[in-house]
Amino acid sequence: MAGIYIHIPFCKQACYYCDFHFSTSLKKKDELIQALVKELALRKDEFRNLTVETIYFGGGTPSLLSNDELSLLIDAVYKNYHVIDNPEITLEANPDDLNENRIIELSKRPINRLSIGIQSFFEDDLKSMNRAHSSEEAKNCLTIATQYFDNITIDLIYGIPNMSLEKWHENLQIAFSYGVNHISSYALTVEPKTALDTFIKKGQYPPMDDELAQLHFNHLISETEKQGFVHYEISNFGKPHYFSKHNTSYWQGKPYLGIGPSAHSFHGNIRSWNVSNNTKYIKSIEGNSLPQTQEILTVQEQYNEYVMTGLRTIWGVSIDKVAQDFGDNFRTYLLEQSEEFINQQLLYIDEGKLLVTKKGKFLSDGIASEIFMI
Repeated sequence: MAGIYIHIPFCKQACYYCDFHFSTSLKKKDELIQALVKELALRKDEFRNLTVETIYFGGGTPSLLSNDELSLLIDAVYKNYHVIDNPEITLEANPDDLNENRIIELSKRPINRLSIGIQSFFEDDLKSMNRAHSSEEAKNCLTIATQYFDNITIDLIYGIPNMSLEKWHENLQIAFSYGVNHISSYALTVEPKTALDTFIKKGQYPPMDDELAQLHFNHLISETEKQGFVHYEISNFGKPHYFSKHNTSYWQGKPYLGIGPSAHSFHGNIRSWNVSNNTKYIKSIEGNSLPQTQEILTVQEQYNEYVMTGLRTIWGVSIDKVAQDFGDNFRTYLLEQSEEFINQQLLYIDEGKLLVTKKGKFLSDGIASEIFMI
């Protein structure tokens, strides 16, 4: 089984914290869509022996595309790849793009999962992040979307400086009130060369507070658990049967094809990524050339990646799999490096799998880096 990710590199405006590849100009939208269709055709042989089980429209803001443009891309997938019956097809969308008519029309298309970028239900938070939608639009779109889509995930951001625990609690309670079955939640982070980075350096925005972020994260865990969510990946909480199949394929090392500028692909020990420039991407595809860089992962790099992704999930790191895939020396190294964190009650071993404890979850990426083989 495999997945296809399609990157739509357009946004109405730039969120201050975002470092993803996108453009606020739609001038090349038609050309880019045709290039996406063509790239899907050019790369079909990469998946000739695989079956596609998920299609994911990410960005950027994929909901800026019309329903017909989205259908054109879905049709291109079906034309060039073997797709399972009833695949998971996710559309990332912003609340300001989801009026009632749009939602109803989307519900008639093959798209069966919405990922809605709420981020916060409070107006001051949205303005501080330069989000394009309002609090009212966020609530209105969920009221309507939940009538037509069962499989909805929303994004929420925690760790916003000066956000009280009470305010974060209210954000979560509002989300629960709509009955959504999945929540992806991330700490506000400062990426280099973003507007947020500049504002903080100039003293125009408060710096990040790790203790506040950890407080919010722990509260997120406890509140979602009360509502029946499973914390199946560090940033993802889903009701049973509502885990993201597409994102889970990343964490479990399944092959995926990344279509569009800046999109990444992975197959076995090969990783590749497209150029992060819309004009160069379009020109290259028009010339029947794939604008990508490729690398072959060493055994050491594959081990490190498995440790990183495994520790972020409820499936953990299988000690037997490490020995089988990478060798007994890697197994020995893993156990030796983990011992300190087990003693600190940040990691534990259960049924042959290395897992993070509740205490260790907020620190999982840092713990994984200490277990990497350098």
